[in-house]
Amino acid sequence: MNFDFDMIVLLLFLVPLIGGLLSFFIRDDKSVRTWSLIVAVATLAIAVLGTRYIKTEDALQFSTPWLGDLNSTFSLKLDGLAKILCLLTAVAYPVIFVSTWRTKYTKPNNFFALMLLTQAGLMGVFTSMDALAFYFFWELALIPVYFLCSGWGGERRIQVTFKFFIYTFTGSVLMLIGLLYLYFLTPDRSFSIQSFYALADQKNWNQTLVFWLLFAAFAVKMPIFPFHTWQPDTYEQSPNAVTMVLSGLMVKMGVYGVIRWVLPVTATAAYAWGDVVSTLAVIGIIYASILAIQQNDLKRLIAYSSIAHIGIMALAIFAETQLALQGVMMQMFNHGINIIGLWIVVEMIERQFGTRKLSELGGVATKAPALATLLVIMAFANISLPLTNAFVGEFMMFGGIFTSTYSKYNFVFTVLALLSIILAAVYTLTMVQKVFFGPVNERTAGAVDIRLNEKLALSVLVVIIFLFGVYPQPLLNITNEFSQSIINNSTKVLSQAFNQ
Repeated sequence: MNFDFDMIVLLLFLVPLIGGLLSFFIRDDKSVRTWSLIVAVATLAIAVLGTRYIKTEDALQFSTPWLGDLNSTFSLKLDGLAKILCLLTAVAYPVIFVSTWRTKYTKPNNFFALMLLTQAGLMGVFTSMDALAFYFFWELALIPVYFLCSGWGGERRIQVTFKFFIYTFTGSVLMLIGLLYLYFLTPDRSFSIQSFYALADQKNWNQTLVFWLLFAAFAVKMPIFPFHTWQPDTYEQSPNAVTMVLSGLMVKMGVYGVIRWVLPVTATAAYAWGDVVSTLAVIGIIYASILAIQQNDLKRLIAYSSIAHIGIMALAIFAETQLALQGVMMQMFNHGINIIGLWIVVEMIERQFGTRKLSELGGVATKAPALATLLVIMAFANISLPLTNAFVGEFMMFGGIFTSTYSKYNFVFTVLALLSIILAAVYTLTMVQKVFFGPVNERTAGAVDIRLNEKLALSVLVVIIFLFGVYPQPLLNITNEFSQSIINNSTKVLSQAFNQ
């Protein structure tokens, strides 16, 4: 084994895991913040190394026997899909820690330890090549979030976290049933992803059942309509740092699961039920966008905005074209960057003015021009303005949806989904206008501009927004090979099915 290369993918998981466990024993507030930031930066360095300098996917694998009696291996791989999401996770954590540096938490050692353990779980989810390991990491990512939301959330945190638990626990059970069903179908009783993929072109099992078991589990996490009702309340009641993780990173677990596990394993059922899922996605896009326009609370507005954006990704996945799928992979990264930037601004507004209500804000731009400028940039990225990072991915998704040959309704789906661009401009620009312009009131009269740590965090995101808006080629390079392999696999399986 080439230790220098193969261990990179393992370190992406081990560094935040060990760092998080050690954080429990660091009692001093400043010390645990500093330690957590060091761990996050170290993880970022490893992710950049694995993404930028290692070119061959086969070099970035780690596999060792794990549960031999079940024929399960601890197998991790950093391929194109894993690279894009591990890089997003690694970039997000230092930005989150820096932007919330002055936010006070009770028992900060426990808070930061759970945050890092969540990162370890996310890295494992995005790199697992074994179904049992994937399920283990899935739970490792979710369990710390339960404690973070219930321990440091808002006034309604207990009931909201309970609802979140019920939704995600139900989804996890459905996923486990689906994975076990596939395990017993494999000739060698293996949890290997390749053994699961080999089942795709076989006829002796119920693909529709497995499709809905797995898709329902991932749809809850994304979430898409009608599995979304836990999300706005959870985002509203969670601490802002946790909301950034939930919205910027954890929703990608669901999108990732559909791409990694649902499309390749249940290709025939995904084709058969694609229009049903696409219809749900379109309903969710329009429904969430209209609700976002009606919101007075900043957190709920951005929460519904996120549901609409994820709906477009779900629609693009089931278009089953390389253009659309590559656009989804790019948009997962870009949406994570942009939505975290918006949550950072919400954190600053709430901490300074003690409110998130649009009706109680106004005129902040005259007092805090730097904050206003940075929010406007984030807002333009959120509506996919040309030269911002989200424009390229969204253009590719809509192009792939429109040119799809897998749906009779691709034109209708495209037109309806395009309405989200207009609706996004309405609620996003309304938010900017109500917060930063108009008359100054008693609450905003004493506004001050953002601090150095906040400028640093947002400036990093702004650089990424314009860098990948002007030059998206690095993301295209990362996503091209993997997206092509998924579409080729689906095409082969469906061709065999139709020819028989």
